[in-house]
Amino acid sequence: MKDVLLVDDSVTILMSIGDILKKIGLNAVTASNGQDALKKLNGGTKPAAIITDYNMPGMNGIELITAIRKLPGFRFTPILMLTTESQAKTREEGRKAGATAWLVKPVGAADLGQVMKKVIPGL
Repeated sequence: MKDVLLVDDSVTILMSIGDILKKIGLNAVTASNGQDALKKLNGGTKPAAIITDYNMPGMNGIELITAIRKLPGFRFTPILMLTTESQAKTREEGRKAGATAWLVKPVGAADLGQVMKKVIPGL
């Protein structure tokens, strides 16, 4: 089972998205903020994809994506932004930082499953 790093400061989102990922054959490795996510990645976690929130304390999703893209071995890892933010300017910031896709909350299980199948080979 492939791992997906799920980064969100909401326990409810971590649980609900984690359940969706499990149903489509993926294992959710969770992080409650950007610093926690970077600690896990630097500690050896090698996810097939990363899903991050935009609005988090300490480090927002754009800052996290920028930091991840600088890490060795994560240049091409799919990173999905899952957020309530939908403004074109914010989406463009995400794209420039290296986001692979932008999903607006709430996202349905079928929609998330389709996106994950597109970004994770062999799913």
